[in-house]
Amino acid sequence: MLYDCRSPADRDRGIAAAIEAVKNGELVVLPTDTVYGIGADAFTPYAVKALLDAKGRGRQMPPPVLIGSRHTLDGLVFTLPQAARDLVEAFWPGALTIVIEHSPSLQWDLGEKTGTVAVRMPLHPVALEVLRETGPMAVSSANRTGEPAAVTAEQARTQLSYSVRAYLEAGPCPDPVPSTIVDLTGEVPQVLRQGAIPLEKLRDVVPDIVESRVG
Repeated sequence: MLYDCRSPADRDRGIAAAIEAVKNGELVVLPTDTVYGIGADAFTPYAVKALLDAKGRGRQMPPPVLIGSRHTLDGLVFTLPQAARDLVEAFWPGALTIVIEHSPSLQWDLGEKTGTVAVRMPLHPVALEVLRETGPMAVSSANRTGEPAAVTAEQARTQLSYSVRAYLEAGPCPDPVPSTIVDLTGEVPQVLRQGAIPLEKLRDVVPDIVESRVG
């Protein structure tokens, strides 16, 4: 079902429905500050599998994890590099995804790549309200693999149909540029994907950051 979060009453109903769906292991589509995302409880393996199936994607490309507060990050990692803390302080919530080593004790299965996770705290009130109640969610762009990323919930519903329990519509994304991805698992921070936050701004915070030579 699609809920128009631009209406206060529908927003409340939609957020409640999305939270319930995630806690029941079902899929939701929600707005973020980049593009719309399809999300599931990160700690429910069958829900993550359903997310990958809905997108037509295999386990070789684990979805990123979205969180609703900076404090949640500390619960996902054993130790966090200082560069990661500095970048989070500067750019969260916002269009920065960081790749870090997650705590070995976490009971989740996001895909074939183990030991690391891509994490982001989005700058969107609807997404944050959902995430603060559900906890960490596996979230990928709300589209079938190979199709354009959805910039409205209606576009996402056209592609994903009944595989999703609740669609939260908040209007077109104001700036549908993907997040910048920074890998912080090595000795030198690397930009894996150029995105909404340019390299120059990242270097203002972490001067030794480099562009990845891969790809």
